[in-house]
Amino acid sequence: MRHRGSDATRSSRTNGGCDARCAWRKARRGAFTLVEVLVALVVFAMAAVVLGASYLNILNSYEVVSRGVLVNEDFAFARQQVVNEPDRKKLEQGGEFETTSGARLKWTVEINSTAMPNVFTVAMECELSDPTGLAPTKRTQTFTVLRPTWVIDVAERDKLKADIKTRILEIQGKKTP
Repeated sequence: MRHRGSDATRSSRTNGGCDARCAWRKARRGAFTLVEVLVALVVFAMAAVVLGASYLNILNSYEVVSRGVLVNEDFAFARQQVVNEPDRKKLEQGGEFETTSGARLKWTVEINSTAMPNVFTVAMECELSDPTGLAPTKRTQTFTVLRPTWVIDVAERDKLKADIKTRILEIQGKKTP
């Protein structure tokens, strides 16, 4: 009978006697290579660049929106000045004021009578000059207002009132006086 040896000798013969090399290979399988680490860093860097650019885009959008809100508030303030002014002649001269943001807003109006007494259409032009040197922002608005104090020709207003009264009586089927 042949002596086979102990179990330890048998295991070293079956794996080719490479206990140290096999342990190194097993340890190497669990680690990353340099190329894998570099690829991961490139992917991470690209994701960081995309996220950073998106964040800057959002910040710029917020700035543009807030600037637009300020411009709309300035134009609304100018429109409010026009609507609240009882003197038509003073309005037709136009106006100018400094906004809260330091810009200058100039406005002019053209007031036209309508077929209704005391009702006027107002064409208002505004120009907002920014002190930072950007091109001025221009805006034109047309709106209709009821302003009895803006009447220049009282006879024309009275004629319009009489015409409206006649139309109402005709619609109601009554005779005109």
